[in-house]
Amino acid sequence: MLRGLTTVTFYADDVAAARDWYSEFLGMEAYFDRSGPDGQPAYIEFRIGDYLHELGIVNSRFAPATHDGEPGGAIVHWHVDDLTATLERLLELGAKEHTPPTEHGPGFVTASVIDPFGNILGIMYNVHYLDVLSTVKQG
Repeated sequence: MLRGLTTVTFYADDVAAARDWYSEFLGMEAYFDRSGPDGQPAYIEFRIGDYLHELGIVNSRFAPATHDGEPGGAIVHWHVDDLTATLERLLELGAKEHTPPTEHGPGFVTASVIDPFGNILGIMYNVHYLDVLSTVKQG
């Protein structure tokens, strides 16, 4: 059934501004940029993390009709090595806290923010992620 995360998609009215904001946060440029007929970016992608998962940002005009622009739906949590520092950086860049750091047991802490474009970005320190990563790197 589910074999792995392929693309997490966010929406933004201004894809160029979202591209620049995420480039600043991630410390890298988008690897893919598709412009619309107006010459402005309509879709961009970053490859991030240990498994090069895709974070795509699509112009809001292509969002499903039911998308009202309000934060909602599922929260994807990305593993980070330092949750406090990552959360502080996101807030410095203009994100707003959505859920504060919450411990769910030893080795499991989550938080989330709403980016300047209205998307929920989850971050998590997850000891199981590190266990899986060490197994994959050994194998």
